Amino acid sequence: MWLLSTERAELKFFTSPESVLEGYAILSHVWDEHEETFQTLRDLQARCAKSGENPRDCVGTKIRESCILAERHGWAWIWIDTCCIDKTSSAELSEAINSMFRYYSLSAVCYAFLRDVPASSLLRLDDADSPFRHSRWHKRGWTLQELVAPKLVIFVSLEWNILGHKAQLADLLKAITRIPVSILRSEQDISDVSLAGRMSWASDRQTTRAEDEAYSLMGIFGINMPTLYGEGRRAFYRLQEEIMRTSVDTSLFVWGRSRPADTLGAELSQMPPDLVQHDHFSGAAHLLAPSPRCFSTGGHVEFSVSYLCSHSRAGLI
Repeated sequence: MWLLSTERAELKFFTSPESVLEGYAILSHVWDEHEETFQTLRDLQARCAKSGENPRDCVGTKIRESCILAERHGWAWIWIDTCCIDKTSSAELSEAINSMFRYYSLSAVCYAFLRDVPASSLLRLDDADSPFRHSRWHKRGWTLQELVAPKLVIFVSLEWNILGHKAQLADLLKAITRIPVSILRSEQDISDVSLAGRMSWASDRQTTRAEDEAYSLMGIFGINMPTLYGEGRRAFYRLQEEIMRTSVDTSLFVWGRSRPADTLGAELSQMPPDLVQHDHFSGAAHLLAPSPRCFSTGGHVEFSVSYLCSHSRAGLI
């Protein structure tokens, strides 16, 4: 795990999140078109070692301001996904994606930078038309785990002013994301929520890459699997197969019940032909969903192991 020193924005390797004894901050954000990479920062670090400059003074605004904010709050290290992963190494990228939920859950604080929310807005955060309610951050696939995994999430504005924290804004965040207040306030473990319920949280989120629709959910379901960019929507199929191996929660199959047939057909039309023709996707006997969007009505679906066991003993299932 690579971390940035908040004082100098220099990269240092740690063997695990637990080995950062003083704790670390972490950044959640929507990626811009151009982001500074691992290689960019390593080159800058080498250049500044010769010139005597502080690399933090030479990096872009997002990295610099997140370092300054974390340092102000007493944190010596911060993890930022754009520059703390060597994406030229497929092995390191896969490991980071599989570990990302853990990185966020073990962080001391997560700063959620909302680039499209100016602190100068005259609207309250909970107003119907407020920039906060309509921020892109709430609709991105990766930011789902970045909201639920850390215990402390602090939202910051375009100007890096603090807007509030997750527990404080839990009621508003529930209205925006449909994630229960008990989860947002760490009063309930995420594993207590049914598979369909957790899938529903992702039903209206978007990812740039089709594969990330699945990869961004691995931590939400406690799944580890190889990342294979290029497999497209097969990734979501693989995710559900892995979930089936580790869970008896049958709510995974409760999807699409309130969806018009033509809408479901549109979802299936986006699947690769070999998957649509697979037994799980053929005819009227679909078992696995083609997309998290199929779980849009799954927020109220519950699952109980005791209920399943009692009915199994009674011969009802």
